Amino acid sequence: MKRIVLLGASGSIGSQTIDVVLHHKDEFSIVAVSVGKNIEKLKMLLAKIPSIQHVCVADEQVKEVLRLEYPDKQWYSGDEGLQALAGLAEYDIFVDAVVGFRGLLPALTAIANHKVIALANKESLVAGGPLVKAALAKHQVPLYPIDSEHSAIFQCLQGNTHDSIDKLIITASGGSFRDLTREQLQDVSVEAALHHPNWNMGGRITIDSATMMNKGFEVIEAHYLFDIPYEKIDVLIHRESAIHSMVQFQDHAIIAQIGTADMRLPIQYALSYPQRLKMYNDEPFDFGKFATLHFEPASMERYPLLKLAFEVGKKGGNLGAIMNAADEEAVRLFLNKKIAFLDIETSVIKAVEGVRFIAEPTLQDIIESDAAARRFVKDMWKGAME
Repeated sequence: MKRIVLLGASGSIGSQTIDVVLHHKDEFSIVAVSVGKNIEKLKMLLAKIPSIQHVCVADEQVKEVLRLEYPDKQWYSGDEGLQALAGLAEYDIFVDAVVGFRGLLPALTAIANHKVIALANKESLVAGGPLVKAALAKHQVPLYPIDSEHSAIFQCLQGNTHDSIDKLIITASGGSFRDLTREQLQDVSVEAALHHPNWNMGGRITIDSATMMNKGFEVIEAHYLFDIPYEKIDVLIHRESAIHSMVQFQDHAIIAQIGTADMRLPIQYALSYPQRLKMYNDEPFDFGKFATLHFEPASMERYPLLKLAFEVGKKGGNLGAIMNAADEEAVRLFLNKKIAFLDIETSVIKAVEGVRFIAEPTLQDIIESDAAARRFVKDMWKGAME
């Protein structure tokens, strides 16, 4: 029985993680969860999963109310609460499914606590890749990716040596606006941006998919996860999202991982590795429904944030933290209808250019760079927020 601490239980990845666990009750149990403000979802979880003993919510006052309602549970709040869950002794796997920079410190805490890491929080590696890698090496802790693209690469690499890799090929759907020109993007709505053609995801990741910032994050993640230079990472637009990523080897053989657009597969693989468990309540991939598959290179001119991510990754330092924080703030402003869609790109690019670069940042430098980038974007659009 593997005991799980799940951060981000009310989100898309968190909900699907719970589905996997409930279908494999002999394999997994959840001992702790965090949610943000979705208290109704939390109450449903507590009723359904009695093994949950530790709970973190966003708000301190809400925590105190819930403590009276559920006196048999241990309650926590805020970012300190997330780290407290990561620091618990009585669990085996840490599932980091929160969205944003707040996932980094709990991940580092769980690594120092010698827990297996199942990572869905991109920002941990984008903002703090060298710190996470150093911590994993120091504490001899395994990290298994939950992102479908990185899980695909991880699966393709099984039984192959690192030195046999020629390149990684990361696929991308192209997002909500893949058929629009740059000119047509000028006045797109929030509602249209949130309509992803292939996947059902949360707000920020859906917008990041439309700008391809998400794919840029995945390039940086792949660099750290698989120790591959950026020159050996390609991005292909693949509309059907049937092939989740590929590995080309030095003999030019290519191995691809194919499956339905169901995030439970990579979640379950990360939790059960090296086993493969039965998948329930899904439809197996049907080749008859995919008469053709399409691929095209991802244009750096069409997707300037993807180009930026390669540049940021190669330069390193604190730029990943700056880029991520600026994107978080810009996407928040767009979702709140304060700025236009293309203003997201402008915000991120200008923040990367304008916030102080630190070549070898400490954890404190990363935290301060994150805050500085957020201030930069807020100041940039101060008039729009008033």
